[in-house]
Amino acid sequence: MRPAQFHWWSSIAKKLLTGLTGLGLMAFVVLHLAGNLTLLGGKDAFNAYTHKLHAFGILVPLAELGLLAVFAAHVVSAISVWVHNRGARTARNALMQSKGAPSRQSLSSRSMIVTGTVLLIFTTLHVLQFRFGPAEADGYVVALGDERVRDLHRLVVEVFKQPPFVLAYVAVMLLLGVHLRHGFWSALQSLGALNPRLRGLAYSAGVVFALAMAFGFLVLPIYVYLFAPAPGAGLALAPRP
Repeated sequence: MRPAQFHWWSSIAKKLLTGLTGLGLMAFVVLHLAGNLTLLGGKDAFNAYTHKLHAFGILVPLAELGLLAVFAAHVVSAISVWVHNRGARTARNALMQSKGAPSRQSLSSRSMIVTGTVLLIFTTLHVLQFRFGPAEADGYVVALGDERVRDLHRLVVEVFKQPPFVLAYVAVMLLLGVHLRHGFWSALQSLGALNPRLRGLAYSAGVVFALAMAFGFLVLPIYVYLFAPAPGAGLALAPRP
């Protein structure tokens, strides 16, 4: 039997790409949560954080383009792997039946394409709503020291003072936890970073990581809805035309 050849879009290459980009996106999720937690420090703390980010100038759009490329590569490779696996369903089912306990098959692993699709749609809407939403030209401006900066805190509070947005955000963050639970372990496995003795530990670490991320993101809209003072201005939910 001829050995499988490795080429740039082989099944092995696609799994490696999915694993690498997945780990990169998980690192971004951690950093994004760390920054968003400044919401708990109040208006000035959060606006100061977002203003410092954009003080990096041209590096900001470059970083955003890089993140977009990683995200796109992850989506394309993950979908390609899923389509390939779906086409080989008979072989896959036979393999699953031959697995010894404990099996790593779970709701998380079986629903990755569904949770991933929901997260893709959510991320697109999330970026449109906050990154490209109302800014200084629309009256969302606040004094921060000697500067006048975008009042992103006001927009966040306006959004999360509305129960439908809070409920939708909470639901998506629960799906994020489900996605990360399997994604953490699967990424390491795709990169060949696990040996049999470490698989159980990596699986447990994935569960802890998923719970921590989901809890961290869930706290924010609930905190804003229950405790953040409502801004005096009207709602501003759509991006500028």
